[in-house]
Amino acid sequence: MNAKKVIIDCDPGIDDSLALMLAVASPEFDIIGITIVCGNVPTGLGAENALKILQQAQRLDIPVYLGATQPLKREYVSAQDTHGMDGLGESELPNVTTVRPHVGAIGFLNHTLQANSDVTVIALGPLTNIALALQQEPAAWQHVSEFVSMGGSFHSPGNCSPVAEYNYWCDPDAAQQVYAKMPVPIKMIGLDVTRQIVLTPSLLAYAQRVNPVVGGFIAQITKFYFDFHWQQERVIGCVINDPLAVAYALDPSLCQGFTSYTTVVTDGIALGQSISDTANFWHQPNNSLILTEVAAFRFWQLFLNRVINAQEPELSDILKQLHYTEAQG
Repeated sequence: MNAKKVIIDCDPGIDDSLALMLAVASPEFDIIGITIVCGNVPTGLGAENALKILQQAQRLDIPVYLGATQPLKREYVSAQDTHGMDGLGESELPNVTTVRPHVGAIGFLNHTLQANSDVTVIALGPLTNIALALQQEPAAWQHVSEFVSMGGSFHSPGNCSPVAEYNYWCDPDAAQQVYAKMPVPIKMIGLDVTRQIVLTPSLLAYAQRVNPVVGGFIAQITKFYFDFHWQQERVIGCVINDPLAVAYALDPSLCQGFTSYTTVVTDGIALGQSISDTANFWHQPNNSLILTEVAAFRFWQLFLNRVINAQEPELSDILKQLHYTEAQG
């Protein structure tokens, strides 16, 4: 089987880091490069964090590229209150010195797409890099094979305003432009499905039992995230949004949804809200697949198998002990 060529655009960030851990542990992916956008943390810090994850996974062969440092129009607001000032839960991991990030994420995106017709782009952060790349070389994006975006929300409340998910709220103008100009349907992995993916204390304890090194690393970077989720949302554990987008690119049967025309609000009280025209009021062609259902049992099977090397049948037995069932997903 030929590996799927993938570019991951991200803003690491705790959940981005877990998503990168899943991606690099998946032989179905040939990760051509990782591009960094300002979002959870400033761009330079995000690049340092990506390198830390790649070093932990012994995959420093994957290049990291620096991208946009500001949203298209609005003032940049990071999510360091959620992820820690270092973006990795105040874990204070040392920077990687043997490899450094490259400049030129926008050029890398466009050059790679121009040279290939089978590249999947997985966007885990604000869509600023993608919007800039589309503006500069729209013809290159005619070659993109698949575009997956972790962002937005359909029915679920927002996580940074009553209606908006952070990635689209951080740069709503970029999100609006990408939905308007992307030549393939955008697969939207929004809060409706990601909020069902909670790393609980029990799952974390299992990871540490099975793989003390990797499980311990996950515990180190998620403690801050656990505390934030309890204080802000009374969640015991932490919602890990971005790994689901990677898992969906690996196995699209994990999520189900509907096709629709979608746009993003760029100002006012609903800034950053993704709106899907399910009743076809606007008579616009469908530009998105909005995912609303997720098989959480199979997600955790995939994630824990790849990231901590948990093996069946024990893995399924443990998930059932923790009240995950195949029937419920």
